[in-house]
Amino acid sequence: MEEIEVPQYFICPISLQIMRDPVTAFTGITYDRESIEQWLNTAEDTTCPVTKQPLPKDSDLTPNHTLRRLIQAWCIANDVDRIPTPKSSLDKTHVLGLIRDLRVDHLCVVALKKMEALAKENEKNRKCMEEAGVAKAMVLFMVRCYREGRAISALEEALSILHLIWTQSEKIKGLVNQNHDFIDSLAWILRYPENGNDQVVVKTKALVVLKLVMEVAKTSLPECSKPEFFKEIVGFLRKNISQQATKSTLQILVEACPLGRNRWKIVEANTVFHLIELELQKPQKNISELIFTLLANLCSCADGRAQFLSHAGSIAMVSKRILRVSPAVDDQAVRILSLISKFPATDGVLSEMLRVGAVTKLCMVIQANCAVYLKEIARGILKLHSSVWNNSPCIAVYLLTAYQG
Repeated sequence: MEEIEVPQYFICPISLQIMRDPVTAFTGITYDRESIEQWLNTAEDTTCPVTKQPLPKDSDLTPNHTLRRLIQAWCIANDVDRIPTPKSSLDKTHVLGLIRDLRVDHLCVVALKKMEALAKENEKNRKCMEEAGVAKAMVLFMVRCYREGRAISALEEALSILHLIWTQSEKIKGLVNQNHDFIDSLAWILRYPENGNDQVVVKTKALVVLKLVMEVAKTSLPECSKPEFFKEIVGFLRKNISQQATKSTLQILVEACPLGRNRWKIVEANTVFHLIELELQKPQKNISELIFTLLANLCSCADGRAQFLSHAGSIAMVSKRILRVSPAVDDQAVRILSLISKFPATDGVLSEMLRVGAVTKLCMVIQANCAVYLKEIARGILKLHSSVWNNSPCIAVYLLTAYQG
């Protein structure tokens, strides 16, 4: 069977594929809409890919209906899958109408489902929805549901929409920092009794949104500074309702840890114990990296170190993960060993480090292809306690003496 030759002017200069929705820039060059919009959204220097003329991000793209009809006719004539007629662009007026429907009880669910479908469709729709104030509408809708005590299943679409259109713009930051009731509503969702898979999905999405909120929050939000809040959040590490929920929980705690007295409150929620238990299950690399980042932060305070050392498998777990997961884990694991070897520095801790192989791993870090600063930390630990570890038959003396200087 002969290969069908596609006319050159049917091909998008960016994707090199047949154009599905040809649009012409003011430079006179025609592109597939999805390709040129992605180019304008992601390129640092927005110029026309073909002519290299300046092409602003907000440039008007004119639909080339004639070319689209030619492409469709050619597809039919050559028995090629027909290119469907593209949907018309989302109109801001239509979005505002859907926002108004949220205030009507019997219309709000349908409106939410329509907005979720539009947000999932493409980036242009999401941008239009953001400009129309959908983010604010979702926040106010969730706050209203919280105040009226509605079933949280009604919030699944609202959380999904908010996640899809979320940006770190000044408008979003202002929305978060001025609406403390929004944080209350997310906390309310997380406290809601779990009696079905629907609640698990909603809570997972609430954790994802809360993670986004923590990333843009400029102040220590009241709800997020309560000890009860952290106990509720840490509970999701124990429940492990979904991988996404676990990841978002860890990200929330990492973001919250440096704020105010949050480190102490997170420790009080017995977080260190649950982190060690979670890591003993050998999770995926990205989860391990978050666990070790949070553990290192919590071990920088005395209560965190005490809780870490109270777990029988803590030092052994940290030692075994060094040089086995990723450089990020190595970095935080060596930092943890440095913290526990400097501050408690009891005979019991030093003996445990030797017994479970932590000292051997520190020697291996120095020999491995690790960062120079990490080797210096490892060498510092060995040098600090060489008088204790040199006399032990559990490790070859030459390993220690080689790295004391």
